Amino acid sequence: MLHYLGEFNVDFVSAFIGAVLLGGYELYLRMRMRKDPDYTIQKVNRRVRAAWVEGIMNDPERAVLAVQTLRNSTMAATFLASTAILLIMGVLTLSAGAGNLADSWSALNLLGSLHTGLLMTKLLILVVDFVVAFFAFAMAVRLFNHVGYQINIPIGLDKPPITSHQVAIHLNRAGGFYSIGMRAYFYAVPLLFWLFGPEMLIAATRER
Repeated sequence: MLHYLGEFNVDFVSAFIGAVLLGGYELYLRMRMRKDPDYTIQKVNRRVRAAWVEGIMNDPERAVLAVQTLRNSTMAATFLASTAILLIMGVLTLSAGAGNLADSWSALNLLGSLHTGLLMTKLLILVVDFVVAFFAFAMAVRLFNHVGYQINIPIGLDKPPITSHQVAIHLNRAGGFYSIGMRAYFYAVPLLFWLFGPEMLIAATRER
């Protein structure tokens, strides 16, 4: 056991450095957003979606525009969710030949361990990442579909079942899940390069 831990040291250190780089990036974003709320497009989009919902529900003639816009968002999230499933299946297929992969990729792995168990762990982490992406996009599709019904309710009803503010909250939740799914895809890039060596993990994390 101790021998394996020593063999995996470079990979463990590289994974730790990658996590620190990503954590530092997220911390930097949070600090910047405290000073400038519009620093990230996500914050801007939240306000834009709320204003869009208000405008659509106050103008029934724009109902077709609402349906088309939500359809486009739903199609994009559906495509990315389907892609995540295909990527999961692809990674699981790679895991079946982990021993052969360790040998064929050894020429690029200059510093890390070539142990099959470590390669299986990397593939498992990659699968988990794509699973997160799938569920995030699936939740986005679910919420976009809900908003499609909600946004066409006339705002002038005596007792409306839902307000424009509540519809905007649901739409922003859909946008939030979509953003999580995209981040999972971005995180998959350094994880994929990690298969070729720990030094490539750090390089891909820095480029991200």
